Amino acid sequence: MNKNKSPNLASTLNTSIDRRRFLSGSLATGAALGAGSLMSGNVMAMSPQKGGTLRVGFTQGATSDSTDPATFNNDFMFTYAYGVFNNLTEIAPDGSLVPELAQSWQATPDAKTWTFNLRHGIQFHNGKELNSQDVIASINHHRGEKSKSSAKPLLADIASIKAVDTYTVEIQLTGGNADFPFIFSQYNLVIHPSNGNGIDTSSMNGTGAYKVKRFEPGVGALYQRNENYWKEGRAHLDEIEIILISDPAARLNALTTGEVDLIDRPDLKTLHLLKRRKGLRVEQTTGTKHYTLPMLSDVAPYNDNNVRQALKYAIDRQEMVDKILKGYGVVGNDHPIGPAMPFFNNELKQREYDADKSRFYLKKAGLNKLDIKLNLADSAWGNDTVNAGVLFSETSAKAGINIEVVREPNDGYWSNVWLKKPFCASYWGGRPTADWMFTTAYADGVSWNESRWSHEKFNQLLVSARSELNQERRREMYFDMQSMVHDEGSTIIPMFGNYVIAMNDKVQHGQIASNWDLDGLRFMERWWVS
Repeated sequence: MNKNKSPNLASTLNTSIDRRRFLSGSLATGAALGAGSLMSGNVMAMSPQKGGTLRVGFTQGATSDSTDPATFNNDFMFTYAYGVFNNLTEIAPDGSLVPELAQSWQATPDAKTWTFNLRHGIQFHNGKELNSQDVIASINHHRGEKSKSSAKPLLADIASIKAVDTYTVEIQLTGGNADFPFIFSQYNLVIHPSNGNGIDTSSMNGTGAYKVKRFEPGVGALYQRNENYWKEGRAHLDEIEIILISDPAARLNALTTGEVDLIDRPDLKTLHLLKRRKGLRVEQTTGTKHYTLPMLSDVAPYNDNNVRQALKYAIDRQEMVDKILKGYGVVGNDHPIGPAMPFFNNELKQREYDADKSRFYLKKAGLNKLDIKLNLADSAWGNDTVNAGVLFSETSAKAGINIEVVREPNDGYWSNVWLKKPFCASYWGGRPTADWMFTTAYADGVSWNESRWSHEKFNQLLVSARSELNQERRREMYFDMQSMVHDEGSTIIPMFGNYVIAMNDKVQHGQIASNWDLDGLRFMERWWVS
């Protein structure tokens, strides 16, 4: 990768999905997100080995973490979900959608009725056999009137759900959704056993590769292999220990001293030193992760799109990639659809730093200057978020925009700042489809619409594109939606970052998924130690 110059998003080719196969095939093939893992060949070539313990130094996790799947909001809990439980569907390392607890599915031609056929003989850790009622209870847990689950808007189109028989579930939608099976690969839509009145949210009884031996929110967790795991060629490790180490220097030190074998989100400023250490290596994956600066669109001055445009032109994206990501990423274009995703708009002109144009929009808003606060904590982007804010303040000052960077505590940032302060920072692991990403964070009124942006035409197109089966028409709709977010949205997206991890040479794996960090956060069942 060229660290000196980040590729323009618009230079990347668009991809498409074969919907006919997706709707009718027993093994549904989704859109490949683009295998982007950069690693040494011997890692890919080694055969999995059984046994051993993997110790992982993790960035995210909080004392407030709950085992209620409706509340999952960080990588510590996502890992718990994928390690202890299973989903109906799974995103494979090559980016395709494959069966997990559902061995197959079918849809009517209008994509409004979906039938999921469950595997037979799958057992929860306590010996109970999986059935249709478990699936229905797990899905309905997120659909309740009082539910605040991030999955709720993804399930809003469900009109009815019923058990056809012990191993068959039928879901009727209010409108067609060509991507519907993708939704069930989400971390909080894992399947719990039904207790006859829903699910027990405190239960750690899953069908997954690992059982919980110790679970301490804000501290860590210890997992032990499920010896009766139903997937062949998975669950190689005897035990996996997750240790929460939020400080990047301490996390790196834990790796270099041998306290842990693997760390996520290493400090990019020190990677050049890490690469010199014998027995350690750094790997990166190009995927969907992006960094955002959301502005609450219903709060002045951000309720004026001219102000939002002025801020979008006042940030030097390339400088951010070079100095904050150290070249481990590409410039963003103020919409969340990454170049590896289906329907990426490769025709949209890349927005670049332009102080004169920023001043132009400021004057259109009736302002000669602008004084604002940007509330940041380093935990918002994982590393160097506050320094990124300082860089932004320096470039924006040339356009007459004075940004006061307010450093917030790392602890409590996501509950006290994000979604509450008018201008802050966030990041997204991204989603495998455009509909999923837009529905989660840009649709009107959804709980994770971090800028409270509301756009009537965008919301109409979002619903229409979801049920559109003509590929060319669907492409046009998603291109239009990306343009709307780019031109009128209330979120600055300066960068797409690579997923970067560091580990010792004992840690081994095959092809890495690019839909999330750490192999789509499924490293627990896919990786092994030599």
